[in-house]
Parts: sequence; structure tokens; C-alpha cells
Amino acid sequence: MERPSESARPPATPRRERLWVLFFSLAAGLHVFIYAAALPFFNGVDEPAHFDTVMQYAHGHIPRQLEPYTADTLRAMALFDAKFYLPANQSVEPSPPPWTWPADQQAARIAAQKPAVPGANYESSQPPMYYVFGAAWWRLAAKLGLSEGSQLYGLHFLNVPVVMLVVWLGWLAARIVFPAHPFRRLAIPAFIAVLPQSAFYSIENDVLSPLYYGLAFLGLLRFLTADVPGVPLGCVTGLALAAAFLTKITNSFPILLLLLCLAVPAHRWWRQGRLKVSLPSLAALAACAALPMLAWMVWCQLHFGDLTGSRLKADFWGWTPKPLWGWWPHPLFTPYGCIKFLNHFLPQFWQGEITWHLHPLSFRLADCTYTAVTTGLLAVCLLRLTFRPASVPELQRRVLWMSFLMFASAAAFLVYISVAFDFHDCYYPSREFPYLYCGRQALAALIPFLLVFTTGLDTLLARWRDRSKFVLLGALLGLILAAEAAANRELFTDSFNWFHL
Repeated sequence: MERPSESARPPATPRRERLWVLFFSLAAGLHVFIYAAALPFFNGVDEPAHFDTVMQYAHGHIPRQLEPYTADTLRAMALFDAKFYLPANQSVEPSPPPWTWPADQQAARIAAQKPAVPGANYESSQPPMYYVFGAAWWRLAAKLGLSEGSQLYGLHFLNVPVVMLVVWLGWLAARIVFPAHPFRRLAIPAFIAVLPQSAFYSIENDVLSPLYYGLAFLGLLRFLTADVPGVPLGCVTGLALAAAFLTKITNSFPILLLLLCLAVPAHRWWRQGRLKVSLPSLAALAACAALPMLAWMVWCQLHFGDLTGSRLKADFWGWTPKPLWGWWPHPLFTPYGCIKFLNHFLPQFWQGEITWHLHPLSFRLADCTYTAVTTGLLAVCLLRLTFRPASVPELQRRVLWMSFLMFASAAAFLVYISVAFDFHDCYYPSREFPYLYCGRQALAALIPFLLVFTTGLDTLLARWRDRSKFVLLGALLGLILAAEAAANRELFTDSFNWFHL
């Protein structure tokens, strides 16, 4: 794609390291498969709406408004919905599960389901990438003659190869940034492999964000290390950015920041007199990124009345935009409010937000630990970059600052929504608790985040030998898995999951 400078080219990777990455990739797939199979349908994090949008695309229909739920969705909810997101006294599961009932009893239950699903599908105006992906699987599964339950859980299992690929992307990025740090190179895929993020276990468009944005980030790293970037590199990076945008509008801030970061290599090429020969690659990137984005924004403007399709969703929930001068009294601009936001956002970035009978599938101690460790390690990395910049190679220093800003920009989008809207009578966010803190919506910046996080950890352990670091890493991974297994133990005994189909 292009010829990087010799000094920037990663050294040959030991075969053992590649085997470890392969192991982490397989472990990630198994990890996601187990919890995706154990999680019953439909969770309260918009899963019915996402499934319904997949059904619309599977029927070859691109929504042009917030449309009613399809008959396929009503049927699936009647037969497979465990209602575990409701209070325990309102979610008594029928036994045996409805998918085993005679056809006449199933028909009666489906007929009774329609009044229980009021309103329209508020995800209908979302970008199409995930739904095209899911619809292709649904149609293929139907042609293969799979059962209804297998088709449904197949949408969960589509997340397995996605996360496995993210493991490899994380390692490839670390290999470029940390050529002399085997601990950091392996810690990043290891953390991705055990990440207890519940968005990876459900029908949820956020799951594609770390894949596409991670690929675009890898393209940025190649731009940073290339003497003269090739046109194929520009095309791949631009298409990856477009795919990230067409996956989730919340990726807009990190996408914009990544485009701004391209000024760094462009300035270097200008100083070296190579900017002119680099322009074709930059032009290819701009065209491949801009054209799909603009096409979707034109579609949204024509059919939804705004450039992103978000206005209809805000109207559905009763949100109204505040005037600019109404932003500043928000509690987020106080130390207490900022800490409150981080105390919710950081644990959800790691663990997700699914609840079991209104109780989070996590422990309070784990939440506090994720907040404290994440804040501490990011601070360690940033302090080193600020006060000891000479101790960090130039490429690493630039990439780590960019990575931190990408993660911060993903959080900034949530801050923007929190302060820019009046939530009226919405239950979340609300006027009483005006914070949008969905950590899953920052997953695009997962790989950049882990570059900074693992650098902070490695800096803290600077006096340790690599063997001792890896022992500690193994212990941390074990604690993460144990905490998740303990918090999610009730999932495995539920009669509505894949193990009981």
C-alpha cells in the first residue's frame, strides 16, 4: 500500500507472540460466544428496536420514518422474550417456553403481543451498516433452513468474528506504536479478549464501531509512518471512516478528530517536500470517506428532515434542544457533576449497561475498581507525556496524545448530548439526572484507549521484569473474568437462553 520509512517499520515479530495473539483472538471468540448464548432475548438496551430494524432491512425495506414494529419482531418477542429487564414481579417466565407450545397457543400469544408494543421503532432512522450486516445473515439463515431460535441467536453470534478481528487490529496497532515493548503489544489484545462489554453479546449496532474505527486508526498509524502513502491506503482508511460513520452517529466526534490528526503527517511531508506526491492518497481518503457519508446525510435530510436522522429519535423521547446559553448551568460543569458522570461512564465503557430485573449485571466494587484504575492509569500515562516527554519516542508520544484525545472525544459526544438537550419527562436521561453516560457509545475508541491504558500500566510497573508484568496481567485478566462470571451467573440458569433451545 505504501513504503514506510525503515526506522518506523515494525521489527519482525517472534512466532511465539503471533501464537499468543491467535490464542487471545480465539479466547475472545469463545468468551463472546458463551455470553451471547447465555443472554436471553430481549434486553432493555434497545435490543427489540435494533432487531426490528434488522427485520426491515431483511425485507429489503430502508425505513423512511419511525415505523411500527414488524410482524417478525412481534412474533419473536412473543415467543422468545424473557422480559428480564422488568422487575422480578412483572417478568414471570412461562414454562415451558412459548417456542415449544402448539401452533394455536403460539398464535394466541403473538396476537396478544401487539398491544404490548406501543409506538414506533425509534431506531429506524439510524445508519444502515449494522442492519445490512444483520439482514444478510438473517436471509442466509432462512435459506439454510435454520430454526427461528437459531436465526435469532445467530444475530448474537455475528459478534464473535467481529471481536476476534478487533483483537488482531489492536495487536497490529500496538506493533507499530510499541516495537520495543512486548508487554504492551500483548496486553492490548489480552484486554480486548476478556472485555466484559455486554454490547458484544446482544443485537446492538455499537459492536461494529471498534472494528471499523480501529481499521481507520490503523490507517492513520500507517500514514504517520509512511514516507509516501499509497492510494490504496487512502482508500481503505477513508472507507473505514465512512463505515464507522454509517454504523453509529455517535462516532462523529472521534472521526472528525482522526481526520484532524492527518495534519501531522501532512505537515511532515510538506517540510520534506513530499506533500505533492502524497496528495493522491489524501484525496482518495477524502473521497472514499466523504461520498458515503454525504449520501447518507442527503437520504436523512430527504426522509427524516435533518442530516443525521437524530431529530426524530429525540422527538420520540421528548427531548428538546436548549439554547446555547442554557448549557452552562448543567451540573457536568461542576467537579461533583464531572465525577458523577465518570463514575457511571467508565464502568459502562468496560461492562455495558444491561440489567437483570432492574439490577445491573455488575458489582458495585467492580464499578469502583474500573473507575479508579482507568482514571489512575490514564493519568499516569498523561503525566509522563507531559513532564517526561523525552522518555517517550516521538511517534509514541504523538500517537498516545492522539489516542487519548480520541477517547476523550467519544466521551465528549455524550457530554454534548447531556448538556444540549432538555430531557423533560424522559426516564433516562432525565431532568433530575441529566447525564447520558452510555459507555458502549464510546467503543469506537477502544483500541486508542487501550494504547494509553496499557502505557499507564507499563509505566507504573517500570521497575518490574517482563515476566513479572505478564504474571500480573494474567492475574488481572482472571479477576475480570471472575467478576463477570459472578455478576452474570443467573444468565446461565435461565430457561430462555440458547442452551435451552
